[in-house]
Amino acid sequence: MRIEQKLWRKTVGWSDHGPRVDGLMPQLLLVFGTHKCLQEEVIFEEIKGFYPDAHIFGCSTAGEICATSIFEDSIAITALEFEHTQIEGQQIQLNQVQNSFQAGEYLASSLTHKDLSHVLVLSDGLHVNGSELLQGLTSSLPPGIAITGGMAGDGVSFEETLVFWDAPPAPDTIAVLGFYGNHLKVGYGSMGGFDPFGPQRLITRSVANVLYEMDGRSALELYKKYLGEHAAGLPATGVFFPLSISGQEVAGSLVRTILAVNEEEQSLTFGGDVPTGAYARMMKANLDRLIDGAMSAADSSLANNNSPELAILISCFGRRSILKQRTEEEVEAVSDVLGSGCMFCGFYSYGEISPFKPGEKPEFHNQTMTITTFKEV
Repeated sequence: MRIEQKLWRKTVGWSDHGPRVDGLMPQLLLVFGTHKCLQEEVIFEEIKGFYPDAHIFGCSTAGEICATSIFEDSIAITALEFEHTQIEGQQIQLNQVQNSFQAGEYLASSLTHKDLSHVLVLSDGLHVNGSELLQGLTSSLPPGIAITGGMAGDGVSFEETLVFWDAPPAPDTIAVLGFYGNHLKVGYGSMGGFDPFGPQRLITRSVANVLYEMDGRSALELYKKYLGEHAAGLPATGVFFPLSISGQEVAGSLVRTILAVNEEEQSLTFGGDVPTGAYARMMKANLDRLIDGAMSAADSSLANNNSPELAILISCFGRRSILKQRTEEEVEAVSDVLGSGCMFCGFYSYGEISPFKPGEKPEFHNQTMTITTFKEV
């Protein structure tokens, strides 16, 4: 695999981000950028002009990762030339299906299944139920195919997210990318780093990602009790106090972030499903443990791929909001684990998709650092 990166910033335009590769003929461009920049038709045409024969796969973000740096209001391109690996992609608009599950079914069925080795998914970050999307994907893929990816972002605006596969960036879109052949080694891992507090409670009433009651009491009332003065800032302050979900065939503890509050119904809407019968526990941020969590995700990604050439980092926007000026530390921590021979790209997301570690089923996460590593052999 040969790799080249470019970066666009308003003040300087396009620049090489790292050394050029002579005669590079990439099959794939991974493109992550701010919503405003991706909507510029001229800029998108320039991206296609750099590598006319390459497929383009990407999304809008809440921050771009290129090498070990984090950018805002930029577009980062990672051009990949594979020696042995084939790729195939597809996208769908949400108005073409009834729900997120059906979108996942369609996208998984649209990929060729023979010799499929891995699936990467990028989804609209505001109007898709990530848990249902993942269920649809896994229901229609061959057993044992791992899925990683994430939900597109829109910075701090939360107004519109963009996703694209060989088409102009568009809202309300989900896209998948399949990798084929046995020459590609893929590793992955996902980890949070929040500290639990308060008692574990049984979820007694919920519908999909809307939580009404825990232990038979109003979920919103319980949240406000434990948040104290922070409760006045809900749902925005919810990013600092996510919910840990366990049980209900969950491999580990899944983290869910609050997206909305309904005072009339006394309910909380989360970024993924919070199933009735599962157990929930509130969590709070610990900066050092968040960075340690990123390192743990990197360690897990080495289990199947101990000397990766490329790592795609998808970290939750909530982590960036919490870490603030220390945000680059989690990327640097991953780099320390994966080594100087690995190149990095990625983005800050509204949700992440990955198994916790190799051999486990994929899950939809909030508030994690999720890493997918690649190497051709």
